Amino acid sequence: MQIGRLFEIVYLLMERGSVTAGELAKRFEVSPRTIYRDIDTLSGAGIPVYAVKGKGGGIRLLSDFVLDKSLLSEAEQNEILFALQSLRATSPDADTQVLSRLHALFQKTGPDWIDVDLSHWGSGPDEREKFRVLKTGILDRRRVRFTYYSAYGQCTARQVEPVKLCFKGRAWYLQAWCPEKKDWRTFKLMRMEAPSLTDETFAEHAEAPPEIDGAPPDPRRLVQLSLRFSLRAAYRVFEEFAREQITAREDALFVDVWYCEDEWVYGFLLSFGPEVEVLSPPHVRRILHERAQGIARQYEADDGC
Repeated sequence: MQIGRLFEIVYLLMERGSVTAGELAKRFEVSPRTIYRDIDTLSGAGIPVYAVKGKGGGIRLLSDFVLDKSLLSEAEQNEILFALQSLRATSPDADTQVLSRLHALFQKTGPDWIDVDLSHWGSGPDEREKFRVLKTGILDRRRVRFTYYSAYGQCTARQVEPVKLCFKGRAWYLQAWCPEKKDWRTFKLMRMEAPSLTDETFAEHAEAPPEIDGAPPDPRRLVQLSLRFSLRAAYRVFEEFAREQITAREDALFVDVWYCEDEWVYGFLLSFGPEVEVLSPPHVRRILHERAQGIARQYEADDGC
């Protein structure tokens, strides 16, 4: 949000005296051109900000400048506080001082209205530490090492240059440059163990990592499923499927959806237990029936021990 960025630029200039456009661009993850536009906006609003060229130069404020809260309306003050509160939720150490100063300036005690925990339910401190290590590696450009289990169960020791954390399909992934393979790699965090920071740093990559989507599914493996769910599974149905795929009736929910037919889709359907019935295609009904019988036989054998 621009107004929050403008306000923090002013505070940084008041604190440090002089900051380069490159430093501000890096902090706010925008281009130097955007920073110069922000400076023009601040100057047009009456903030005495100016740029000094050459060695030792930078962006500065007049030394006698005092920030006047009357420059901002009540709505703008709340907007800035809410924006910084959300930033603090994802990066607790970075924005606490700025947020505290703004609360004092505006004489507001706003509610602690948002909290973000990137780890999954029941994960405990180890999972939160994993995110802390990876975040530090990305921001400080430090290589990280960890043990990784591939989709085929192979265990390897890896050391990579972390660049981005992505959330895709209900799972977290790390996109990183692999110095050994000299290529980008994507790692699923659930398969990652004991990540740690190394003392080795790396330069900023000129190119961004590729899109995480990967190759499109093979159309020859796509299957159209017609599913009937009991109303007891409604909470999951509306969570798992798009609204246009669902037809609600008095006694059940019906879903028509296309999926790639693989092991994942059979595991997904079995996770609903008796709350789902596959209406078509017939071969998927048959496969699920056989797998359910196999599960029943396994537990019957256990009961006989």
